[in-house]
Amino acid sequence: MLTNLHLNLLIFHKLQKGNIIKTLTQIKLIIFTAIFLVLFDNYSFFHNVLEIYPFNFSNSGFLFSLGLVLVSVITLVFTLVSSKYTTKTILIAVVIVSSMTNYFMNSYKVVIDDSMIRNMMQTDIHESLDLLSIKQVLYFIFLGLLPAYLIYKVKIEYRAFKKEVFAKIITVFASLALVLLSVFIFSKHYTSFFREHKPLRYSTNPTYWIYSTVKYISKTFNSGPIIVKPLGEDAKINEDENTTKKLVIMVVGEAVRADHFSLNGYERDTNPLLKQEDIINFSQMYSCGTSTAESVPCMFSQFDRGDYSYKKGITNENVLDVIKHTGKVAILWRDNNSDSKGVALRVNYENYKKPVNNTICTEGECRDIGMLVGLGKFIEDNKNKNILIILHQMGNHGPAYYKRYTKDFEQYTPVCETNQLEECTQDEIKNGYDNSILYTDMFLAKTIEFLKQYDDTYQTAMIYMSDHGESLGEGGVYLHGLPYFMAPDAQKHIGSLMWFGDKMKQKLNVDVLKAQKDQEFSQDNFFHSLLGIFKVQTTAYDQELDMFNGK
Repeated sequence: MLTNLHLNLLIFHKLQKGNIIKTLTQIKLIIFTAIFLVLFDNYSFFHNVLEIYPFNFSNSGFLFSLGLVLVSVITLVFTLVSSKYTTKTILIAVVIVSSMTNYFMNSYKVVIDDSMIRNMMQTDIHESLDLLSIKQVLYFIFLGLLPAYLIYKVKIEYRAFKKEVFAKIITVFASLALVLLSVFIFSKHYTSFFREHKPLRYSTNPTYWIYSTVKYISKTFNSGPIIVKPLGEDAKINEDENTTKKLVIMVVGEAVRADHFSLNGYERDTNPLLKQEDIINFSQMYSCGTSTAESVPCMFSQFDRGDYSYKKGITNENVLDVIKHTGKVAILWRDNNSDSKGVALRVNYENYKKPVNNTICTEGECRDIGMLVGLGKFIEDNKNKNILIILHQMGNHGPAYYKRYTKDFEQYTPVCETNQLEECTQDEIKNGYDNSILYTDMFLAKTIEFLKQYDDTYQTAMIYMSDHGESLGEGGVYLHGLPYFMAPDAQKHIGSLMWFGDKMKQKLNVDVLKAQKDQEFSQDNFFHSLLGIFKVQTTAYDQELDMFNGK
């Protein structure tokens, strides 16, 4: 891609120096921009296409037609929204954004769908800086700013209104004709392209991210006033004053894939402390989504993965609300990630991403372990209630895995110390990732140690469940966030375990739970299992989905 960047710079230098382009009609500028986008911002698309349709004599015409179809579609879209007052603004914006989507698709093999856009919109500045690199800046300058500057400098020749309308009509019909003609001539190829290889279109730039943006806006802003529907208002907990209260800590992990837990048979000892505890490890736990923005609200909602949507998530109360309705459980959410993704809007919430609250911040990072500091006061202040504490980890948030742990946890070396994961070997990436899991192992062990202090006075338990998994370069795919149906198992198969204190063990049928530890579960079970552990009675509860089976 650097060769393309240099070629791009040379072309624009020639154009500007030679004044080759001084004045253009609106349609010509649109067509030139479309050609530029197809030639320079669609490396991922054509790379993926060539893996399915190798360049040979029988495929050559189809491959050329794909480029022509993409140019025609982009030209069609731009023509429909162009006007004297919008053309340059739209073209400049699309060129700049496309340079960034091009970078992320090339570097991490991600798909820019509406879920990814939501994830990006909910990412804080600290996490965004983890992604910043020199390479990204180069993409922005050579594929974004330079063509945008040239578009800005070009003088558009606007003709009489009727001539402009006529030119637009001709362009629209010509674009449609080229698309239809290409599909007709290479119908066999396009039939397989659309029916059997749908994911290929997800990497077209800018068409797919424009479509995804419209979809994101439609879901997010065109839903009218947000009215949250009550859930489980009939919730109650039947207990007398002498019943030992429950103290449960739920740890929401970040980007931990199951196959890198030594508890699940991974060759490296990434869980040296947890293996010493009497834990129940769930080896076949699967996520609701492949991003934090999707998985976290989904796992706390009443909806299963197939039925969950962003709109349902923001317009319905979740399991924390149901438990709160009992009036017998004090709830606290502490967050060392971006935020709760809307889950904790109606319960006590504390931000532990900054030193204002988090007293353990080193090397520019506020550590997960800091969320345990001061919890004793919340417990003391609510000693007459059951207590639920949620700790949302920074965990294994990529791509800067080397930042997620302190140096004393750097057991596996050398590590990838850049956010340009494609520049590192897979072993270097795995080393940094596994060191992060070692830190999570320590954090969870410390959480168990904290709970043991209260085992005489409370029924104690810790539940750990990662939000989603992570790709570490297998097949050239990094990070997470691919559409669920095409995401590799590494992004969906997650780390999950539970620990119970002695009093809680007496109340729960732990032996049955242990017998089911290798059974396939998913985050769909979490809503009902959390109600089950607190013995919440409500019509929102489904015993069949309760991992504790309501016993």
